[in-house]
Amino acid sequence: MTSIEPPRRRAPEERPTQILDAAFYEFGERGLAGARLDDIAKRAQVAKGTIYLYFPNKEALFREMVHTTIVAALAEAEASQAELLTGPAVLQLQRLGEGWWRFLRTERVQVLQRLVSLELGQFPDLMQFYADEVIARGRRLVSSIIARGVERGEFRAVDPQLAARMFSSIWMSHSTWCARREFHKTLGSDEQVLDEMLDFYLYALRP
Repeated sequence: MTSIEPPRRRAPEERPTQILDAAFYEFGERGLAGARLDDIAKRAQVAKGTIYLYFPNKEALFREMVHTTIVAALAEAEASQAELLTGPAVLQLQRLGEGWWRFLRTERVQVLQRLVSLELGQFPDLMQFYADEVIARGRRLVSSIIARGVERGEFRAVDPQLAARMFSSIWMSHSTWCARREFHKTLGSDEQVLDEMLDFYLYALRP
């Protein structure tokens, strides 16, 4: 993981962000189970007791990490798509795929993906939270676009929920592989992978 310099001291109102910055680093380095609040406090340059003013435990920190990154991005995507309801569904889906790919390749989302894939099974409450707040919400967004495309004849008659699940699996799998290119040497650049995914997925939806 790229080295992150210790954060500067901030005003009290900035402390939650300062703590989250440190949590992303520590969770990225040590995992959800291995990270300690003591180390997060040290990196954030606050007393351990200060963390408890905002986050009662590591699980609450993880939830806020998800809310400030993925959930916030989903809300933006929903608002953006709402403005394009009268446009072609294929264009909406293409824009969503492009934006989501750029987002998935960011360092903080990569940290969260590793935690979800490797550790969240040990934390059933967090897994349910992630399934409800991220997975289900993302699929609703994608399936709504596909359903409009089917209704307008832009896409063939597919099950929107199933097609949304396929969209998610393709994007998530490739973002994971691209993060470890040393083991997946045949992958091209991020741009090439995105072009391939969009071409393959949109072709599969053609009427």
